[in-house]
Amino acid sequence: MAATTATRTAYRTCPLCEATCGLTLTITGDQVTHARGDRDHVFSHGFVCPKGAAFPQLLADPDRLRRPLLRVDGALREVGWDEAFAAVEAGLAAARSGGRDAIAVYLGNPNVHTMAGGLYVGPLVRALGTRNVYSASTVDQMPKHVSSGYLYGDPNAIPVPDLDRTDLLVLLGANPFESNGSLCTAPDFPGRLRALQARGGRFLVVDPRRTRTATAADEHLPIRPGTDALLLFAVVHTLFDEDLVRLGRLAEHVTGLDDVRDLAAAFAPERVADRCAVPAPRIRRLARELAAASAAAVYGRIGTCTVAFGTLTSWLVDVVNVLTGNLDRPGGAMFPLAAHQRTRAPGPGKGFRTGRWTSRVRSLPEVKSELPVATLADEIETPGEGQVRALITIAGNPVLSTANSRRLDRALASLDFMVSIDPYLNETTRHADVVLPPPDAARAGHYDFAFLSLAVRNVASYSPPALPPEPDSLDECDILARLTLIAARRGAGADPAELHEHLLGQTLADAAEMLGRPAAELRALVAGDRPAERLLDARLRLGAYGDQFGARPDGLSLTRLLDHPHGVDLGPLQPRLPEVLRTASGTIELCPPPIAADVARLRDARDAPPDGFVLVGRRHLRSNNSWMHNVPALVKGRDRCTLQVHPEDATKLGLAPGDAARVSSRVGSVVVPVEVTAETMPGVVSLPHGWGHDVPGTRQSVARAHPGVNSNVLTDEAAVDPLSGNVVLNGIPVRVEPA
Repeated sequence: MAATTATRTAYRTCPLCEATCGLTLTITGDQVTHARGDRDHVFSHGFVCPKGAAFPQLLADPDRLRRPLLRVDGALREVGWDEAFAAVEAGLAAARSGGRDAIAVYLGNPNVHTMAGGLYVGPLVRALGTRNVYSASTVDQMPKHVSSGYLYGDPNAIPVPDLDRTDLLVLLGANPFESNGSLCTAPDFPGRLRALQARGGRFLVVDPRRTRTATAADEHLPIRPGTDALLLFAVVHTLFDEDLVRLGRLAEHVTGLDDVRDLAAAFAPERVADRCAVPAPRIRRLARELAAASAAAVYGRIGTCTVAFGTLTSWLVDVVNVLTGNLDRPGGAMFPLAAHQRTRAPGPGKGFRTGRWTSRVRSLPEVKSELPVATLADEIETPGEGQVRALITIAGNPVLSTANSRRLDRALASLDFMVSIDPYLNETTRHADVVLPPPDAARAGHYDFAFLSLAVRNVASYSPPALPPEPDSLDECDILARLTLIAARRGAGADPAELHEHLLGQTLADAAEMLGRPAAELRALVAGDRPAERLLDARLRLGAYGDQFGARPDGLSLTRLLDHPHGVDLGPLQPRLPEVLRTASGTIELCPPPIAADVARLRDARDAPPDGFVLVGRRHLRSNNSWMHNVPALVKGRDRCTLQVHPEDATKLGLAPGDAARVSSRVGSVVVPVEVTAETMPGVVSLPHGWGHDVPGTRQSVARAHPGVNSNVLTDEAAVDPLSGNVVLNGIPVRVEPA
């Protein structure tokens, strides 16, 4: 009689996008064999997208690295962990001869999907002491951090639309039917939008493409790419011009109102309509609708950040919410309060500023302690003091995701030393001298430090590891801890427990001061079998809903989350002003001088003639990061890496469906199949991002069979939003012709 393999069920949060949906995993033996939505999850209620359903295929990917790789005689071969870390120590020590800034760090967005990234990346960067820190934030979201920093004094105080209670939602440059939402954590975002309509509300989409979200909307307003700031300023103009400004309870918390009125005078709808391709009467009606709604919110995302006026646009989104009285009220745009966060006493703070240092070559300003990734290739290629000669990449693939990526690809090949923490040998990590693979997501605990801070409802959940560690694997917290100890000159053989206990000790010392109790007493109460769990437990206990180490028995702790595998519902968002404000004045500083100074650049653009063809990106529900293209279930079906062209433009260019088109920009060109569709407006062509899997030296067999083209061959590293350093990925001038 054949032996049977035991089957069990585990619950966890999906780590594959920002929606934080609950998954129910079926585990047979030591493998996850099935994944579906967790119907009892307090936030997602059973919703799952194709990415979550493909979780078992991702875990079982045979191309996934499971042992460290070390470059020997030009080739990468598997080695043990001690040998790999010894090589890291030697490589970083040699690079330090060029000064502390000779070592750079690049952080990809999967870092915010892991506990290790949330807890251990910061200590590593501090131990290195380098100012050459780069991340995916200056690819897709830094403008929102900058505008929030100036408005509220805290770059992480980002309001989100209160989706479940609003009556009118305006989405600009956002396609949550495909992306599941971004900088707005909302499981089943499409279902929440349908629920909005079902209760009699409306949502409008402003986008140059008729996306899936735009198709489902009550109204779609096509707009010329990169002109959202003109549209929003015209809305602001109308609110003042027609006496529609209603601050309500915000009045006592806002300064700079008259200055915004003065700036808006130059942006009457009639002055901007032709440039942004939205009729002036419709702009005025939009302003009236927002002012008249009982609860409304404006939400802008990647399409509004990755443009030449990204910070101005992000600022204007919040300005409109303020002027209509919809900031910090139910149904408007509100500030979440995650379980690991603490409330703060109201009062003035230090405020926010950028440019505490600048990049060596292009003098681009620092923002949030990092430099724009658009200048990383400059820093590698340009000789002189401070030249980057070594690079650490953590969970990133900038060769596909950053501007003028062919140039960066060449620059990485010229480095003296490179180490990557990554589960794949991809287009970036193929350049590494050492690759350190973390375990798969089922073998790590999961809590969303970043995304629960952006959730449309206050919830908390923790997923313990669903599977035991694989032989010869190393927990990602241990990997980062050992790298940090090497950076701190403690040596390759230092015990990672040294750093784990140091970080916990810092948290408990803070708790002891806050609670007036001995740190040793608090340490004895900390729960958790793993370093990340113990750090999480301490933060939860000190957080806004925490048990304060037993002083509030009904409060949150790791133990309580473990007892509630489907999560804990902490209730709808609540007003948080003025508690969130950390500006020098203690108010919402509605007209920050750096933003006001940049308005002159927008006035010039208002009267500029339109470009010829411009390129925009696009998302697909089955893709988030480039490594997902190595999962068979997520790349099946027709080719998704196509150039979308409007039928009128296709006729003029002599292009038919399936033809090859050459798309060229200042920095590069690609040849790509044509998809003729009325989903994109005339004069606008669209390519998805994250493709281009045809370079040698990678080990991603499925992706290589579906290579596509790399859209970032066309993006220009010289084009950045000056306030944030964010690269311009949308509205890129291009030439299109038959190949």
